[in-house]
Amino acid sequence: MKIDVIIPVYKPGKELFSLLDRLKNQTVPVQNIILMNTEEKYFEELVYGTKFSKEYPNVTVHHLSRREFDHGGTRHRGVEYSDAEVFITMTQDAMPANEFLVEKLTANLKGDVAVAYGRQLPSADSDELEKISRAFNYPAASRMKSLEDIDTLGIKTFFCSNVCAAYRRDIYEESGGFIRHTIFNEDMIYASGVVRAGYRISYEAEACVIHSHHYTNLQQLRRNFDLGVSQADHPEVFADVPSESEGKKLVRETWDYLKRENRRRRFPGFCVQCGFKYAGYLLGKNYRKLPKSWVLAITTNKEYWKAKY
Repeated sequence: MKIDVIIPVYKPGKELFSLLDRLKNQTVPVQNIILMNTEEKYFEELVYGTKFSKEYPNVTVHHLSRREFDHGGTRHRGVEYSDAEVFITMTQDAMPANEFLVEKLTANLKGDVAVAYGRQLPSADSDELEKISRAFNYPAASRMKSLEDIDTLGIKTFFCSNVCAAYRRDIYEESGGFIRHTIFNEDMIYASGVVRAGYRISYEAEACVIHSHHYTNLQQLRRNFDLGVSQADHPEVFADVPSESEGKKLVRETWDYLKRENRRRRFPGFCVQCGFKYAGYLLGKNYRKLPKSWVLAITTNKEYWKAKY
């Protein structure tokens, strides 16, 4: 089975070489690695003076402008450059935890399983609250998800992350692939479509990447604004399975953890963080009521709005 990896890239650092090296040493080999790079000059600055083509002969680089980048459309273009039966999407800041990532991630891609996504582990220098959040969204136990799980899992039924996910090409083409223009959530929008079509999603807890963030409260607000926009733009996915309940669960689990570890003093700061997240989310959900200047000031993706305004 041919397996390709597709990675959108923007202003890459030397960590990209580490990612490529780890993909090169997987127990299940990768055929091609397709880099969809935004702004050629940044990539050329990174590889200048190196033997990039010789060191990574199976890596192809396709350049695009910032205006051309789109979360769904750019990844779909990457798929069009691939002829593999299975393709894996990753982000440039996701690092395979070991050499078994591809093997574990693709093990169950058969039958009625359309997509599998991996577990995201926090980096060693992650904040305690970030570690709690990663454990909440990416637990230690694998599971299959289908339409029958909506009553118990709610929005988590469609949860999938292109930080590290593997897709079957046949089902991808049958379903129309990633939405071509979206500000965020192209992975969950796709997952919703295949689940509603009768397929399953596999969460593979043994397929691990190291991936975490160190966002400020303002960055959290802006990121959640874009998330809210994506939900407002796609009521067919999110309207009947609201995500607010997941936020409440995270608050409860965080409080239980901090109380158990005698770390209650962290809870006020966590509440402030949640306030910024929720404010961003509500603003995004109601972006149509906001002045254009507000939207452009808050969003992390100004290019997305040029097609809207």
